[in-house]
Formats: sequence, C-alpha cells, structure tokens
Amino acid sequence: MASSLDGSSPAASNVRGAEYPRIHPDLRVTFRLLAPNAQQVQVQPGGNDNGLGTGPFDMVRGEDGSWTVTTPPAVPGFHYYSLLVDGVAVNDPASDTYFGYDKQTSGVEVPEPGVDFYDAQDVPHGEVRAHWYRSQTTDQWRRAYVYTPPDYDTHPETRYPVLYLQHGGGEDETSWAKQGRANFVLDNLIASGKALPMIVVMDCGYATPVAVLPPPAPRPRPLRAETGGQGQRQELPGEAMWERLRQISDAFEVLMINEIVPMVDATYRTIPDREHRGIAGLSMGSFEALRIGLGHLDLFASIAALSGGPFGGFDLQTACNGVFRDPAAFNKKVRLFWLGAGTAEVWIHTLIVGMHEALQGAGVRHVFYESAGTAHEWQTWRRHLHDLAPRLFRG
Repeated sequence: MASSLDGSSPAASNVRGAEYPRIHPDLRVTFRLLAPNAQQVQVQPGGNDNGLGTGPFDMVRGEDGSWTVTTPPAVPGFHYYSLLVDGVAVNDPASDTYFGYDKQTSGVEVPEPGVDFYDAQDVPHGEVRAHWYRSQTTDQWRRAYVYTPPDYDTHPETRYPVLYLQHGGGEDETSWAKQGRANFVLDNLIASGKALPMIVVMDCGYATPVAVLPPPAPRPRPLRAETGGQGQRQELPGEAMWERLRQISDAFEVLMINEIVPMVDATYRTIPDREHRGIAGLSMGSFEALRIGLGHLDLFASIAALSGGPFGGFDLQTACNGVFRDPAAFNKKVRLFWLGAGTAEVWIHTLIVGMHEALQGAGVRHVFYESAGTAHEWQTWRRHLHDLAPRLFRG
C-alpha cells in the first residue's frame, strides 16, 4: 500500500488491506475505527512503559461515524494497544493480534529509521516449526516453537548448538517469533556470518497443570523516564510477585530439565553437550533463565538475562545459590554470561547496572549491554538478541 499525501503509510502489523493504523514520517501514529453508535472511543496503550506514550488517547468522531486520533511521535518498535469503546476494551479489527497480557491483543509496529536487522530480507531463511508434545510434568499437550537454521534440511550431516529462548510474563511460545521477529534476526545474522547457525527452542514458560496454576506473574512495569529524567511515581513490585515468579520458575525448571532438553536432543540434530547449549529469557523469562541455567551448569554453558535478574535485589555472595562467590571457578565453568537492559526501564535498568558493577568489581566475566532509549518492550529485546546471538557458542 502506497504512502498518502501526508507521507504516512499503513503499519506493517495491520491485517491485509487495512489502511489504519498509519505511521507518519515523524513516527506519529494515526488510529481509526468505524463505530457510528459509540459515545466515546479511545486508544489505550498496553502498559505505562509503552512506547506509544501515556494514554488513553481520545478519538474524535467524524461525520461518517469513524473515530480518529493521531498520537505524539512513538518510540520505534512493537507496541501493544487496545481500543476502549464506551469503556469496554476491544481489539482493533484493523490490527493483527498478538498474545500479550495473557490474551490476544492488538499491536502496532513503528519502524525504526535506518534499522532493518529484524526485517525479512533477501537472505536464506530458516524455519519456525510447531512441535507438539505430551508432557508428563503437566499432563497436557504442549507446543514448542523451534527455529531451525537455513541449511538444516540441506545438510543432514550437520549438528547444531541450541539456544533455549524464553518469553516474558503474560506472553507465550509464539511471542519471540511473532513480536520479537527472532527468526529474521537470526536469519540476517547467520547470512552475514556474524552468528553461527543454531537451533532456537521457544517454549511456554508456564508449566504446571491448569488446576493448580498460580496466578500469572504480571510483567514488571518500569516507567519510561520523562524529559529531564524525571520518572512518574511507581510502586515497585513486592514479595508476592517474586513468590509467584519462584513458583512458576520451579515448575518450568522441572519441565525444562526432565522433558524439553531431552526431547530436543532426541528429535533435532543438536550437539548435545553443555558447551553447545544456552538459555536466555526476557523479564519473567530472565528469572527462569538464571534459575535454570545457573542451577544446572552441567547442562548449560551460556546464560543470558534480558531485562531481568534476581528480582528483589542482588547480593554477590548469596544470589543464585552463591554461584558467584568464586569468580575464578565461575569464569572457568561459564562460557558466556550476558546481561541487558533498556536505559528507559527505570528500576530494572538500575537493578542490572548494580548487578553489572558488582560482578565487574569481583572479577566475574560477563557482558553488559544497554539498549539506548527503550523501556520494557520488544525493541529492547530485539536489540538484545541481535547483540547476544553473535556471542553464542564461540571459541
């Protein structure tokens, strides 16, 4: 679809043929909904750290019964949103839907000028396969999404390292491929020779049977810093949230160790040793990655935490069951320990900076990456994966 006279174009996240939402050259976003019988319509960004800004945004009714609003310039990246029609939250029929906030919800893709590392390009592409399996741990059918690199089927003699990549709270196994475009990030890095071909396994981080599933852990919501560096007031997550994270992580750890890793090694052409196995996750998934990876260094040599850490505070002597107490032993055992945060994530960024400084002071070898200007959102994690993947399974 061509750009309009004002230079705006339909968002890449729109359903086929939909003209709205539209992205303007200055990254303002125009939303439109036909609702002639509505009394009030608003655009509600998904969370207080959403790159669309602080909503809700009031839409204006036109003579034809359509409602329209143009937001201020958005932060580039993918952003969840919903429409409030007379106070009822509904999905935008013009937008594709994505699993976030424990439901299917609308999303808008705001392109970052000059950045295409997560776009589909004219390079060889891998496949994202839906792998269904019956779990003994949960007594349920489960689905993992498995990325296989471009030459997987044409080189049947080749075996590959594996990255286990976890989503955040309220999301699922589809999120890294759909919202995060992880397959395109990997395709482009592999094609350029920057990353080694690898298998990536994306499973759902909620693992206990439905009958006893604890309440979903809400994604920590740090507020984006306002102009001048002043953040809005926010109540930080409390111990109840950490306890839910621990419960969820406990259950997923059993599933990962007892079922997922053995299943992947038995089904795909992996290199089934710790040197060629890594685990990473964002937000809630970072808690799982640290818990599982650092707790099972016999299985994982590479561990990455994206926008998260030992939530509730970091103490070098006690964190992660004391794995950092002996820096020399840690450095000898762990091939890659990677930490990342967006500079606009407020308290999470502060947490990770503190963790980085403590590790650095103790001589614990690690990588710390900052995503400039982004908050607790997918542009942060796309950048994280783009930095992390080339470092994996090297020398």
